Amino acid sequence: MLAAACTSQSADDPLSGLTVGDRPEPELPPGWARVTVRAASLNHHDLWSLRGVGLPADRLPMVLGCDAAGVDEDGNEVVVHAIVGDPDWTGDETLDPQRSILSERWAGTLAEQVVVPRRNLRPKPAELSFEEAACLPTAWLTAYRMLFTQAGLAPGDRVLVQGAGGGVSTAAIALARAAGLVVWVTGRDEAKRARALELGAHQVFEPGARLPARVDAVLETVGKATWGHSMKSLRPGGTLVVSGATTGADPSADLNRLFFLQLRVVGSTMGTREELDGLMRLLAVSGVRPQIDTVLPLSQARAGFERLATGDVVGKVVLTS
Repeated sequence: MLAAACTSQSADDPLSGLTVGDRPEPELPPGWARVTVRAASLNHHDLWSLRGVGLPADRLPMVLGCDAAGVDEDGNEVVVHAIVGDPDWTGDETLDPQRSILSERWAGTLAEQVVVPRRNLRPKPAELSFEEAACLPTAWLTAYRMLFTQAGLAPGDRVLVQGAGGGVSTAAIALARAAGLVVWVTGRDEAKRARALELGAHQVFEPGARLPARVDAVLETVGKATWGHSMKSLRPGGTLVVSGATTGADPSADLNRLFFLQLRVVGSTMGTREELDGLMRLLAVSGVRPQIDTVLPLSQARAGFERLATGDVVGKVVLTS
């Protein structure tokens, strides 16, 4: 089968280790299902794997990709949940100590076929195309969990999204607006702030700007550069939800503010199968759709990776097969 795989790793030239070509069809363990992939989307996780981060060299070659939508052996249209964990784990799968995501221990989704535990197959709503559905299981699911599970936000609440450019941030803006939240966003440049307004933000600000009022929650993916502003922006009892730290992971904790205002700092990673179902229901009824930058055939995966690596994408890069 045709697949895009990591065959070697280089921190300086990650795409040198990308091989697009024929790979053996994956074996089917008991309790797993085979999916014919119709669409898969790229994530920065794939570039990190090619750089040698999170994917040990002794697991190469490894088919890349976390996100996919396709058709199972029974002809059902499905979306693939990317977290693979202990089959005996019964709680929140994001807390399973044995968890990994596709393309770390198990072959990923950038292929004509992928095999996953049967419980990882979620019904694709008819309202979503395969290309749209393939954008959801990583960035969009992460944003959904941050907003509604970890922050517990409800219609009318005010949320600050730090950083207008990232995949999680842009998903959070669209989802928050669809759910009836008041959405404020910071962005480093005018173009990204304008884009945030197009996605649904009510107001946009330069990083560190004084806000008109304090917010119920802040979604933080930037880290050190915005941490102080995030803490100062929260109302008493507010929640700071963290799913990334692109500018560094060693901010000042500001403990005096933390305990005096009884703030909550909550970590968040991806999401559960049930949250993926909830995300798809929200998109189906709201009309919100992931923004897609480029759609390419799987055979042109290298061009998709090159586009992702430039950092100039507006939305997701999707590969079809």
